[in-house]
Amino acid sequence: MRNSRERILTSHVGSLSRPDALIAANKRREEGQGDEAAFQKLLQAAVIDVVQRQKSAGIDVPNDGEFGKSMGQAVNYRAWLSYAFARLSGLQMDNPPPAPPRLARQDDLVMVGLEGRRDRAQFTAAYTSPDSGVSMGPGPYTRPVCTGPVRYIGQEAIKADIAHFKAALSAAGVAEGFMTAIAPGAVARLGNLHYKTDDEFLFACADAMREEYKAIVDAGLVLQLDDPGIAENWDAIVPPPSIEAYKRFTMVRVEALNHAIRGLPPDRVRFHLCWGSWHGPHVTDLPMRDIVEVMLQINAGAYSFEAANARHEHEYRVWEEVKLPDDKLILPGIVSHATNVVEHPELVAERILRFAKLVGRERVIAATDCGLGGRIHPDIAWAKLQALAEGAAIASRR
Repeated sequence: MRNSRERILTSHVGSLSRPDALIAANKRREEGQGDEAAFQKLLQAAVIDVVQRQKSAGIDVPNDGEFGKSMGQAVNYRAWLSYAFARLSGLQMDNPPPAPPRLARQDDLVMVGLEGRRDRAQFTAAYTSPDSGVSMGPGPYTRPVCTGPVRYIGQEAIKADIAHFKAALSAAGVAEGFMTAIAPGAVARLGNLHYKTDDEFLFACADAMREEYKAIVDAGLVLQLDDPGIAENWDAIVPPPSIEAYKRFTMVRVEALNHAIRGLPPDRVRFHLCWGSWHGPHVTDLPMRDIVEVMLQINAGAYSFEAANARHEHEYRVWEEVKLPDDKLILPGIVSHATNVVEHPELVAERILRFAKLVGRERVIAATDCGLGGRIHPDIAWAKLQALAEGAAIASRR
């Protein structure tokens, strides 16, 4: 991965708003309609366009907007998760049977579903009011359940994603790009009716998804691993566990992730952590200080995390007491997906400089809190990326 030796570089987390034509074509494809060759041609054109738009906005390390990830029953921001359902065997998609509670084998921790989350329980009226602006998304959707051996079957899909993205990078004259992939711990939040334990299911997901990770790295791209659950699962465990119990629970997911990326060069891998991208109060979020050292156990060369929203902006001070390893980079969120207000470039520069002063300017790449696609209007998303680039230029001069 490039670093910010000469100037502050910019990137983002992944999801960008899909064009209407691609959304419509994807829907027809999911319904078994339309011509596959025509769909791939449309997808290629959309990826070329989104890479060029990122370059024009001032983004140094772009991605494919996650445009190749099937949206299935989900809206466009959920593609980071739902795309994997079609790339893994052993998952029952249609009329899945009821699944038992998801358990952590240590400490008997139980994860609840969407309705039982502690933040949602504390603000039930806000979460259920259509006028509050608070939302976990468009509502619950059916998730598959594991009913057989998990294997990777997405070879053609990842091959097409890589080909489209590399063609787009070449057309735009961009040297480095990243591609996102779901981490094993996020897949393993699905119900398990096949494996003897949830941990066995977790490591089966790790072995399966490794094939996708390796394909991305072998293609010369930067791999970004997405697992908001590393921090966000905290809100889904009822009653709240002790910090130490939660760390033990989470380290199993870290071990599975490290197992999946074993042998891959860390400087080609970055990891994204967040507290869930939904628009809500987030008062039950786990403090960054309580999870940062667990995050650093992941064998990645760079770490992306939320740092711009009102619940976590103050936590840049974590790096006053936690030493970032000498060979690592950070991609702090400098603009937020959680507000329609476009951050002023001067504020962007101030936020960047806070981190640069603590870990070294060459080890900071300015990014976003989470994916922008599906969370804010596309015009606002592009304005935020432009503000990010303008602010990075100011910070570089300073």
